[in-house]
Amino acid sequence: MQHLTNGISLGSLYALIAIGYTMVYGILRLINFAHGEIFMMSLYFAFYGVAMFAMPWYIAFIVTILITAVLGMLVERAAYKSLRDAPRITIMVSAIGASFFIQNLAIVLFGGRPKTVPTVEVLSGVIKLGSVSLQRLTLVIPVVTILLLFLLMFLVNQTKTGMAMRAVSKDYETARLMGIDVNKIITITFGIGSALAAIGGIMWGAKFPKIDPFVGTMPGIKCFIAAVLGGIGNIPGAVIGGFILGIGEIMLIAFLPSLTGYRDAFAFILLIIILLFKPTGIMGEKIAEKV
Repeated sequence: MQHLTNGISLGSLYALIAIGYTMVYGILRLINFAHGEIFMMSLYFAFYGVAMFAMPWYIAFIVTILITAVLGMLVERAAYKSLRDAPRITIMVSAIGASFFIQNLAIVLFGGRPKTVPTVEVLSGVIKLGSVSLQRLTLVIPVVTILLLFLLMFLVNQTKTGMAMRAVSKDYETARLMGIDVNKIITITFGIGSALAAIGGIMWGAKFPKIDPFVGTMPGIKCFIAAVLGGIGNIPGAVIGGFILGIGEIMLIAFLPSLTGYRDAFAFILLIIILLFKPTGIMGEKIAEKV
């Protein structure tokens, strides 16, 4: 039970970040490789808000989410907007370039030396349930993830903006003819995905307080794998993929401690298996490529 709760907590973090990947892919059919670096920047925003500007933690977290959302929209404008009709390979190269640019910008701005996120007392307390000891944060993370999933599904399925997102995901040329501002919808999508990455980053920093300019690389790759596992382009699928990956990782090292060094390899093995036997993922659908 102790390991299961830890796995659910880690899976919730993966799910939050994976949603950003799957939202962008669902609309633009491209992988935003800079998403892991946006997650990393949110950690630094939170760190400096609390440590340097002495903001109360809840104010620092709100500011972090807003700034990260703006950063995501700026990345979309700078790296993707002008390539809207370019070949997929061109957009992919631009995404990789944006990722390296943000990573190196962080090294220049914040330095390469690791920093420690200040402890938030509200989240760091320990709760005992029988023989199971849980950090309060371990219970908070899944609850926040599920609440955000429901809010996001409401946005996508019940609002005009969500309707426009679904229209753009089907065919943005036709959506444009129907009067939808495609550029605005894509920018909003990047903003929402980046805000979710910021929330995930804040909770990641509370759980794993060490941060550096490369902290987003491996979580970013794993969350991409979670999105593929669940069916990239499908929001509930990304959440399911995140939970499967997080619980699988923790259970692997719990029951087979000799394989602890192969913890990261587990995600890549899972990716290979899903691509071999169900390339569309658990909840994904086959989509015809546009020529």
